[in-house]
Amino acid sequence: MDSVNENSQPVLELRNISKHFGGVHALEGVSLAVRPGEVVALVGDNGAGKSTLIKTIAGINIPDTGEIRINGEPVRIAAPHDSMRHGIQTVYQDLALCDNLDTVQNLFLGRELQSGFLAGSRLRRADMENQARRVLSELGVSTLRDLTVPVGSLSGGQRQSVAICRSVLWEPKVVLLDEPTAALGVAQRKEVMALIMRLRATNHGVVVISHDLADVQEMADRVAVLRLGRKVAEFSRGTFSRDDLVSAITGLSVAAA
Repeated sequence: MDSVNENSQPVLELRNISKHFGGVHALEGVSLAVRPGEVVALVGDNGAGKSTLIKTIAGINIPDTGEIRINGEPVRIAAPHDSMRHGIQTVYQDLALCDNLDTVQNLFLGRELQSGFLAGSRLRRADMENQARRVLSELGVSTLRDLTVPVGSLSGGQRQSVAICRSVLWEPKVVLLDEPTAALGVAQRKEVMALIMRLRATNHGVVVISHDLADVQEMADRVAVLRLGRKVAEFSRGTFSRDDLVSAITGLSVAAA
């Protein structure tokens, strides 16, 4: 796997982000950079601040202090549409798919292609199918051959692929993935991991929340460790072991943990 140029400008940068909910300090001075063609993993125990950080980037939480930059320029992200407008797409753990709709309908849900008013505003199903197949091909998704099957009948890995492809359809700079391999079998996990590597290869910045440290070691160029709302460590590929991650996550030596 090629290394990421650490001197390249981050496509997404967080500077000293803090977020409080009443007396709870969910995030305290967290800084993070994501470069094009880079996978950054967020790890930490429950309550460490991972989901709060992702939701802050996605525009669900508004930071109390700190700065978010896109391609070096400060931006204000105060709602999900701000995040999407700046080229950030988020795939949450529940995937937000409609089980009774097929792959194409899910990919274009709420953003369907339609003919002009004079043509009756009909759905351009053929155009949507063509775009769907193009994105699936670019990301190397070969398991979704029949796009007319309701997604409720697909496997967990296929459903995850649909959700990720939906995010890429709108040409984002950064894709945020919340536990993309959770509750998947070995074969399905490999499918999703390969898809994440394709996102990387197509020059997307990728941020992944994961509890699976083996997956993290395999896919991440850098790993940021959160504990009690603070970033307590950051590792680059090849410079850390699983024991290093466990120690950083728990704040204890591996023997004590």
